[in-house]
Amino acid sequence: MEKLRDIYAEKALCQIPRLLTLLDRNEFSKTYGSFQRTYWLDKSDDFVNALPQYGVHSLALVYSYKMPNNIYYNNKKIKKWAIAAMNYWVKIQHKDGSFDEFYYNEHGWAGPTGFLLYAMVESYKLLCEGMTKNEKENFLKACRKAAIFLGKYDESGILANHHAMALLPIYDTYTLLKDEYLLKLFHDKLKYFYTLVSEEGWSLEYDGPDIGYLSATVSFLSKLHNLGYKDDKIERVIKKSIEFSSYFVYPNNYYAGSMGSRQTLHFYPHGYEIFAEKIPLAGRIADKMLEGLSEGKLVPPEIQADRYFLYRIPEFLLSYIDYNKKRKSDESKLPYEKKDFTTNFKHAGIYVKKIRDTYFLCNMKKGGVIKIFDVRNKKVILNDDCYVGKLDNNKAITSQWVDNKLKIESDDNKVIVKGKLNFIPQKNFTPLKGIMFRVVMFLLGWNTFLSYHLKGLIRKIIIFGKNKPDVYFTREIEFKDSIIIKDSIKNKSKNNINYFKIGGCSYVRYVPQSRFFQPVELEIQGYELNKEELSKFNKTKTFKTERKIEIK
Repeated sequence: MEKLRDIYAEKALCQIPRLLTLLDRNEFSKTYGSFQRTYWLDKSDDFVNALPQYGVHSLALVYSYKMPNNIYYNNKKIKKWAIAAMNYWVKIQHKDGSFDEFYYNEHGWAGPTGFLLYAMVESYKLLCEGMTKNEKENFLKACRKAAIFLGKYDESGILANHHAMALLPIYDTYTLLKDEYLLKLFHDKLKYFYTLVSEEGWSLEYDGPDIGYLSATVSFLSKLHNLGYKDDKIERVIKKSIEFSSYFVYPNNYYAGSMGSRQTLHFYPHGYEIFAEKIPLAGRIADKMLEGLSEGKLVPPEIQADRYFLYRIPEFLLSYIDYNKKRKSDESKLPYEKKDFTTNFKHAGIYVKKIRDTYFLCNMKKGGVIKIFDVRNKKVILNDDCYVGKLDNNKAITSQWVDNKLKIESDDNKVIVKGKLNFIPQKNFTPLKGIMFRVVMFLLGWNTFLSYHLKGLIRKIIIFGKNKPDVYFTREIEFKDSIIIKDSIKNKSKNNINYFKIGGCSYVRYVPQSRFFQPVELEIQGYELNKEELSKFNKTKTFKTERKIEIK
């Protein structure tokens, strides 16, 4: 597998020209060092989005490390531009130590302040000898302010990976400044982080486990371990998280997706590389995901928007740098490679079953999302992201929703999920709403407390919604000589349904780092009710269907 190691560097280095194109490289410019091309050149943004400054870390790494075809190594211009970007980061910081990402006066917490602080501290360690005394002083002051902000505040909605990312830069800054106050803030945040971790091996992302972001949590905690913070409890969390995530490495070399609460597809490999020797399963997962990356089956930076490809580049560079040649991945098997088993993660609501050459997964708490694979032929047999439909009042509905009110039954032979469908929140800005929002943020957003609660309100509106239609469903799955899936939908609302699809690939929750295209989508088909079926459905208010999936 070592020959695939270069894929990490290749996927990252090919994006450096794109990154440098986003950078204002003109020394005379007021925005010299900004990676926000839409602001300094296009003029399409009317506020400073700090997140693009994360690009600093990529430049610092390619400047500092030899890699295959790395033309940027030890290049003076790369170093100069990276330092200019670090200085620009200092310039755009709020007084409370925070930074904006999505809108003016956002005062974002781990995203963007935490991510940026980690990138800046790590870049400083590599490039500080090229900075003037004044630049160093201003930079370190900005780092302390950002670390204190991360330690004093949090954010609405629970995203465990954000809490892990807040821990990492606070401790990283402590290693730089040796400020005991920062260490105290770190331990306070660490204590809270542990409350977000399930004994099953996952950590909370809004209302359940998200497998893509779980790999991010593993990455951030492992980086913390690399910084020298040795803690048995953190290592246990990492080990259990690696074990849980292994169930979502699929036979066709894809990963995660709609099984998770936030439906993310990305895989952060660095933590798995760090622990590849100590935890053989980590090396096994890293190897399979490297195969997937080489086959175009993961989320590489080239398919991500300018806002997010910045994360992936240093993650891949660090994975190349810390690739562990002493990995013992041949000593461990992935779940789908094992003998027949049934594992029911009851707290997560995820049911996993291996029957001969058939690998079955179901997120029961998410309405019964199903994935079935042919292990021998490494193919997806069925991808069923539940039901999506549209009422005649133009409101979209789905059963693919994490809902603790669902009635769930499960044992070795069956899975039953019953509940209500949910409205899919679909909110967009109009020019008037945009103006009103900006006025509010301009007048009130300077206050950290108010900006915190405003962001919480925004999240509730665009992510969660609050109402449900009177449309009910039952999904029954039986394991006999075949896998039998029975679906029953009853519409007790006053509205007719003018579109309805069962199964296929549907991503319904608002998550900026999701919905990336993957080739497997071309293989996945859902079933859309035709006009006659819809007419009958609206007349009887009931629709039933049954499918049988052969067990290989």
